[in-house]
Amino acid sequence: MLMLPMFPLQLVVYPGEKLNLHIFEMRYRQLINEVAVSGNTFGVPSFITNQVMNFGTEVELLEISKKYDDGKMDIKTRGIRIFKLHEFFPKGLNKLYAVGEVEKLDLETKGDIFLAAEILDKTEQLYKMLKINKPLPENPKDLQIYKIAHDIGLSLSQEYELLTISSEKARQDFVLDHLNRLLPTVTKIEEIRRKAKLNGHFKNIIPPKF
Repeated sequence: MLMLPMFPLQLVVYPGEKLNLHIFEMRYRQLINEVAVSGNTFGVPSFITNQVMNFGTEVELLEISKKYDDGKMDIKTRGIRIFKLHEFFPKGLNKLYAVGEVEKLDLETKGDIFLAAEILDKTEQLYKMLKINKPLPENPKDLQIYKIAHDIGLSLSQEYELLTISSEKARQDFVLDHLNRLLPTVTKIEEIRRKAKLNGHFKNIIPPKF
């Protein structure tokens, strides 16, 4: 078990993800200033439905990009590893910010190459329909689920559920199931949009022969 400073946020941070934050609350200014001096990490547990969830991500401070005259700051961080939160304390001893007792979890990154290829194909379809201009790996073996998790239409609760899945194969199954359900809906929306654009235009429609 390990005690970490806690910075609950209404989002999900994944290992390897870079996150830029504007720090304005006094308690988190204290946290970041202490982390900047000590070089220690801190935890970002997800805050969903008005509660601190049981899983989060240990985060390292990369840099303080800007300090304002009033003490506020802009920072750059990166997710390191997932943890399970066993005990949450709203205030640490002599601290303004929360602390938590956490268990660091091992991350399984090896998935199924065939599932990865299918996910890559469906993600490319989604990006094309939604005009998302983000690079995807050419080789399925280079596809990491965490890299696309924020860009495939998952809700916050779904993103959190993905965070709690320890196996890459299980994460692949989760994402593929989501894409299989999402793509027909997006296709239908695109068809509605296309028809709406044509509304009022002269239509060259060949009538059926009887």
